[in-house]
Amino acid sequence: MAFRFVHAADIHLDSPLRSLALRNPELADLIGNATRQAFTGIIDLCLAEEVDALFLAGDLYDGDQTSMKTARYFASQLHRLDQAGIRVFIVRGNHDALSRITKELVLPESVKVFSGRAEAVPVEGAAGNPRVVIHGMSFAQPHAPDSLLPRYKPPVEGAVNVGILHTSLAGAPGHDPYAPCSVADLRATDFRYWALGHVHKRFVADGPCTIVMPGNPQGRDINEAGARSVTLGTIADDGSIRIEERYTNVAQFERTVVDASGIAEWRDLIAAVAKAMEKTRASVAAGHLVVRLKIVGKTPLAWRIRSDLDLLRADVEHRAAAMGACSVEKLEIECQPSGTLPVSSGDPIAELRRLIESEIVRSDAFQREALEIGEELRGQLPQECRHLLGADEAGLRDFVLSLAQDGADDVLARLQAQAKTGEG
Repeated sequence: MAFRFVHAADIHLDSPLRSLALRNPELADLIGNATRQAFTGIIDLCLAEEVDALFLAGDLYDGDQTSMKTARYFASQLHRLDQAGIRVFIVRGNHDALSRITKELVLPESVKVFSGRAEAVPVEGAAGNPRVVIHGMSFAQPHAPDSLLPRYKPPVEGAVNVGILHTSLAGAPGHDPYAPCSVADLRATDFRYWALGHVHKRFVADGPCTIVMPGNPQGRDINEAGARSVTLGTIADDGSIRIEERYTNVAQFERTVVDASGIAEWRDLIAAVAKAMEKTRASVAAGHLVVRLKIVGKTPLAWRIRSDLDLLRADVEHRAAAMGACSVEKLEIECQPSGTLPVSSGDPIAELRRLIESEIVRSDAFQREALEIGEELRGQLPQECRHLLGADEAGLRDFVLSLAQDGADDVLARLQAQAKTGEG
């Protein structure tokens, strides 16, 4: 009989999305609830496929702010699996190590939560001759700067050995090193399958040892765009392993670019944006689309788009609501005027633009003061939101200068609009 399992990681149940809430509290509530719905979907998948086990490779919660209500929900879902005779194997990740509730929660006996010491648990076959053995080890502390692999037990001879590990592998952008190791290190263990967690992007390495990082089952911001999934695995009688990707996200983030080149009428611009959203919506299987729109290209409407951005956003959000199950996360403007402003024609707006671009924004004094303001602002943000202003000093500088250029373009757009209507 084949041994079947579902492998998931990085659930981050009910995680507080403060960075998203800064822009759109309603959208933050939607995504926060979607993490719970996605986990319910994982349990439904286990039941529908009648698997033998569920592997959870860390970060079930989102740190020490986990509520008992969240923990009770989690336990109730595992009870559904217990009633169906499906075992659950859990390793705690860096976020789970912070959670006090994780250690206090009473779970069914069919649930194995690995301790901070490596363990090997036979799950199929005779006690003295197991066919499948699950290896695991939890984070005892929030940080694990060294590899945990040397502490795992050796493979059981004659069995299919499966390892569950929370790791950043060799490192990934935006992720601190956690229990770092390489694909070569994992293959050298002679395990047949490694169920990984931590990095929120799917990664699969095939071969005699199948290595899978499923990513998180529900994206939580635009940097986690695209479909999200878990892995359905089958260990055949001959020990071979087959895996399938199963999508789980309830809401899906996507970036959509709208080319406004040559568009001269406002209604045509709105129609172009709506068409782009509809195309993206049609390509997304998830129940809800969360889209970040970027308008690019050279258009006579460039200045008006900037000066009337609030009106444009209202129009776009109205179209998204009319589509149903679609939200606009952000509207980015990178379009340019169809013609260039003359530099020496005596036009005061053209002269102001030249001064801003060549003498103000590029000056050392401006950049130094802008960086100080940016550092002060970042210091006032919650810790989990500070990355929005850049990961380091260079990133902060680029962010501040980009913000300054956008602000200058907005001011020039308003002045240009006033000059055309005679209001200036």
